[in-house]
Amino acid sequence: MEKNCFNCTNVRKVVMIGCGFVGSACCFSLMQSGLFSEMVLIDADKAKAEGEALDISHGVPFSKPIKIYAGDYDDIKNASLIIISAGANQKPGETRLDLVKKNISIFKSIIPEIKKRDYKGILLIVANPVDILTTVAIKLSGLPESRVIGSGTVLDTARLKHELGNHLNVDPRSVHAFIIGEHGDSEIAAWSSANISGIPLHNFCEMRGHFNHEEATKKIAEDVKNSAYEIISRKKATYYGIAMAVKRICEAIARDEKSILPISSMLHGEHGIEGISLSMPAIVGKDGVETLVPIQLNDEEVSKLRLSAKTLQDTLNQNF
Repeated sequence: MEKNCFNCTNVRKVVMIGCGFVGSACCFSLMQSGLFSEMVLIDADKAKAEGEALDISHGVPFSKPIKIYAGDYDDIKNASLIIISAGANQKPGETRLDLVKKNISIFKSIIPEIKKRDYKGILLIVANPVDILTTVAIKLSGLPESRVIGSGTVLDTARLKHELGNHLNVDPRSVHAFIIGEHGDSEIAAWSSANISGIPLHNFCEMRGHFNHEEATKKIAEDVKNSAYEIISRKKATYYGIAMAVKRICEAIARDEKSILPISSMLHGEHGIEGISLSMPAIVGKDGVETLVPIQLNDEEVSKLRLSAKTLQDTLNQNF
């Protein structure tokens, strides 16, 4: 695996491409994190990037020192991490896959600009549909697959932990469970490997007085899958949750944590899936994806995962 060239990059420099709701919320979250000392905002609307940079900069006296400014593609060259949130927004009634053509077209203008500058860092894709756009970014950039990752189901997994925590009246940080597959309608709750601090999920549910496992898990999985639609129907966009998910991924990279996160990355034979990016738990550090982590899945979950991969592959084939 080719490693991130840290002699060629400034490990404390991050770039955000796309300064809409998601991009600007991510920048605000990262400003408060203390992970970086330099942040560049790039947007097709330069004035928008300048306004966001100025606004976020005014919070720096309450946080850690960081230089925040609007820039252009020449400013990316020595960054250790580029986050791409640029793309059309998901509208009420739209699925993430409905955004494919518009956002692939946008990526065809962004990724070549990165490639021509011989970028040596990591690409973190946040724009939707994130799994397909991660695959597109890999193909267009020519970067090693380990250094092109998507935010994947990190947010969906947080939503699952939130719902389970509420259901069981426990701290969601004590919930260990993953959403895998597509960040979208074909996502899978990996119930067979779920546990609460090492206690199998159904055992813990019964300890808390819950016995109708099939009905409860089905409702929770549906609520998680539909949560973005619920938010979009009420406030037209989702951005705070994904901003926190992006910050968490950046922590794992910047601190070389070797954290296990369900990011979107290219699969090669895992569970019979080949040549498409989707979310599986992976060890994430300064070089991007170190390795996927094999979690326990039952036959039904594997079947659903393969169907999710086929859905993504078919959509990609039709549009790229």
